[in-house]
Formats: sequence, C-alpha cells, structure tokens
Amino acid sequence: MKDAIRQDDRRDAVAPRRFLFLQGPHGPFFSRLAAMLRAAGAETWRVGFNRGDAFFWNAHARYIAFDDAPEAWPDRLAAILSDKGITDIVLYGDTRPIHAAAVEQARARGLGIHVFEEGYLRPYWVTYERGGSNGNSRLMQTSIADMQRALAKAELEMPEAPARWGDMRQHIFYGALYHAFVLLANRAYSRFRPHRSLTVAQEFRLYLKRLMLMPWHWADRVQSTWRITHGGFPYHLVLLQLEHDSNFQMHSPFSATADFLALVIGGFATGAPGHHHLVLKAHPLEDGRTPQRREVRRLARKFGVADRVHYVRGGKLAHLLDHARSAVTVNSTAAQQVLWRGLPLKVFGNAVYAKPEFVSTQSIEDFFTRASRPDSRAYRDYRHFLLETSQVAGGFYSSTGRRQLLRQVVDMMLAEDDPYEALMRGTAAPRQQLRVVK
Repeated sequence: MKDAIRQDDRRDAVAPRRFLFLQGPHGPFFSRLAAMLRAAGAETWRVGFNRGDAFFWNAHARYIAFDDAPEAWPDRLAAILSDKGITDIVLYGDTRPIHAAAVEQARARGLGIHVFEEGYLRPYWVTYERGGSNGNSRLMQTSIADMQRALAKAELEMPEAPARWGDMRQHIFYGALYHAFVLLANRAYSRFRPHRSLTVAQEFRLYLKRLMLMPWHWADRVQSTWRITHGGFPYHLVLLQLEHDSNFQMHSPFSATADFLALVIGGFATGAPGHHHLVLKAHPLEDGRTPQRREVRRLARKFGVADRVHYVRGGKLAHLLDHARSAVTVNSTAAQQVLWRGLPLKVFGNAVYAKPEFVSTQSIEDFFTRASRPDSRAYRDYRHFLLETSQVAGGFYSSTGRRQLLRQVVDMMLAEDDPYEALMRGTAAPRQQLRVVK
C-alpha cells in the first residue's frame, strides 16, 4: 500500500508533457497520434494554417487557428509556446518556413523536437527522428564505425526490402481531399500562403488530374517497362524526384530538375559505352507541374542519344532495378533499394545514406564508363542501424499502416533518449517485426 502511495506521489510530481503539433502528413495520422499521447497522460495542441489542417484534427477544443500574415508567425508561435507551457513540438518535415521557424525557437528554449518524414527505407517504414531529418539528421554526422559499435547491442532480424508502397492510392486521395478543403472552404484563413510556389487551386487540379489519369498512366508505364526489361540492352537507372520536394530544394546543388537532367544525360552521352541505355524513372507522385518527359527528350536529342534514353512514369522500382547496371539520383530515398541490391550508386545531394563506403565519388562520366561497386557489408550494417532506430514499421495513409505505426512510435516519443541515443546507450525497447501494409 505504501509503495502504491509513493508511486502516485511520483506521478503527481512529474509535470505532464505538452505537445504542439504543426503541419503533418495529409490525412488523420497526427490526430490519431495526439489522441494516443493524451491517453498516455500528455497534453496536445494543434496549430492549423488552413481548413485542411482543421478538418483532419478531431480535438477541436485543442485547436489553434493561425489566420494572420506569414510574417506574424514567429511572434504568434512564441506566445503559444509560453501560454501553453509547450515542452515538445511535432512536425512533418523540418524545412518549410513555418517549421524552420518553429525548430529555431524550440532549440532556443530547449524543447523536444519530433520530426516525422517518409521512410528512409521506404516502403513500409516511416522515419521518426529528433532535432531534424534528411540533411539535418544526426545520421549525417554518424559514421559507419559508430553504427557498427552500436549494433553490438542490437537484436532485430532484418526483414527483406519490400518492392512497393502499400498506401499510394490513399496518399493521393488524402492529398486531393486536403487541397479541396483549402480551395473551397478556406474563408477563415484568407491570408494563408502555401509553402510551395503553386497556388492551392493549381495543387488541387494537379491532384485531381492525377487521379483521373491513373489508368492511362498505368498502361503507359507497363508498356514502357516491358520495352526496357525485354530490350536485351544493358542500362543505367536515374531516380527522379519531385522538383518541389524539400529534400531536392534544400539539400541538393540543384534548384530545377532540368539542370540535373542536363548533367546526367550529358555525362551518359560522354562516358557510357555505345550499346548502353539510360532509363529515367519519374517519382510515383510526379504530377506534371514540370515537363520532365519533354525535357528528357529534348536533352537526349541535343546530346545525340535519343534512341538510347527512356522515360518511365513512376511505378514499381524493383522491376527496373532487377536488370539495371547502376543508378544515379540527386538524393532520393529510393536509392536505398539500389544499395540493398549491391548496385553502384552516384548521388549529387546531401543524403543520410551518402557514406563513402557505399556511394561512388567518381565523376558522372567515369561512373557511366566503369562504376565502382558499394561495400555491401557496410551498407547492411547501415540498414540494420536504421531499422533499430529511426525506421518505424507502418505508414501515414492507410488505416492498417497507421495502427502499426502507432503501436511503436508513441513510446519512442515519450522515451528520454532519441532513437539513436537509445541504441547506443542500450536503452532501446524491442522493435516490432515488419508486417505487410495493404
């Protein structure tokens, strides 16, 4: 009885954690995450910047609408952090202006910074880190030797890399629904400005167009992939990214995809043997806002390799990787599947996997002539380290994926150590095994 009383006294003495949610992935994930944190005894608040944010947040009494000009955000944020006694902030990505300002203030105040992103080992994993992600991740300063020392305490058996996303249709659907609310019901947020260059109406039309054209894109993709895989020629694969994606804009030397395309196609024309081909695969969510296919054809003609260059609309990466000689990208997370297969890889931007043990340092011309192979053993250790730390099984968009993710990530957020420290100190909890998300 006395022990129970002492435990109650200790619980009462600990101040509750207060989490402030900013913008999250499209859909209900942040709302479900907050509900589970409240069940664990924490307080949660959400700042919404448009009607889409409001629609996907169920705890209306804990919703704070920001309807001022963007310039007023830093002062408003400072007031919210103080008034609500916030101890932690929760973000989806850390580079959009409102999130970058929040991270800066959180660091100055010593608050916890919880960053979600699409999985570094996608599909079927989500990235959860503290402090920053992608080019701002702690992984950028963590060596393979450091990871190998930490893995001495690891117990997880690594699952095989899945070949496809599990929730692409839901991802597109929630994106279209979110932008529909912003476009059609945003009167209360008249000063809202999206963090991307396109207007909300343009974003919505692109999502809607993509949904309508999915059958045609599927047929075009199947035909293109069949011609490549049955062509009998050796080829190199280029993993294209969304030009507006923060990883491309903030952590690479390029501001436009066209500059990257010119460098790669020019290097291929100079360095690759005459019987080799080049296959450029679009991002699965490429929506046509930049004329990638047209630019690829123009550059292929310019460099005299039009009959050896192919463009594929999204689709499954595995089918193309099965026969590829090498791969090139700016800093796409899909490159992890390249390394998993032991294929040579050339990257141009900052990436958490850009370690000298398994990413080529050759010039692009030399890479296409004779690419150096990665150290596959070092990459397996790197992958194992990620699966023990920041990669959490599940997904943001499908109901099954969310349930799987929430089983693990709430305890990780409430833990004293971040995922990397927990493994290095030996305090990491057992990780759940991967289950296919459908």
